[in-house]
Amino acid sequence: MVKATDSKIFSKTLDEINSEIFEGEIEKIPAILSADVYKLMVNEKGAYKGVLVVKVKHREPVMRVITSNGSYYLDKYGVRIPVSTKYSTNVLVASGSISEKFASEKLLPFILYVEDDDFWNAQIEQIYVEEDGDILLTPLVGGHIIELGEVDNFREKLHVMSEFYKQVLAKNNWDKYEKISLKYNNQVVAKRR
Repeated sequence: MVKATDSKIFSKTLDEINSEIFEGEIEKIPAILSADVYKLMVNEKGAYKGVLVVKVKHREPVMRVITSNGSYYLDKYGVRIPVSTKYSTNVLVASGSISEKFASEKLLPFILYVEDDDFWNAQIEQIYVEEDGDILLTPLVGGHIIELGEVDNFREKLHVMSEFYKQVLAKNNWDKYEKISLKYNNQVVAKRR
């Protein structure tokens, strides 16, 4: 990253290097949250040597968005991070009809809630957004699809689903339903196989 900012960096003395310029250029990289670049004099075997220290904090993806227009990650601040061929991370995947605005304003709060909840973090494997904005969830356990509907009121909907899991599915009914809908206010509509 430093060499891309100044290809002649290794032929310069420490006095000729402007560390603030390097900080600014490195922080322009979408995957970088912050950079700290400073000069340091170190005593190495009785001789002083100049060192350019570069500390970088990467953005941490919380979700991957896959659409017909491409694929990218979002961090918890809603900042887009490009996909790298050298790096992948284990985060929730959202696919389907997703605009960047919908991903950051509607899906991101939902993802952050799921990520913070031990049960739902372990249970939800994938998210699909239909053309009308309705959300379908693919759980890890059970052969059903959860039709969340609109993402609004997701906390209440997931609470209702959690109760359905405890009262109905926990009694050896995990594979008896094809689709479980939470679209309607305070009710669960389950379609049997």
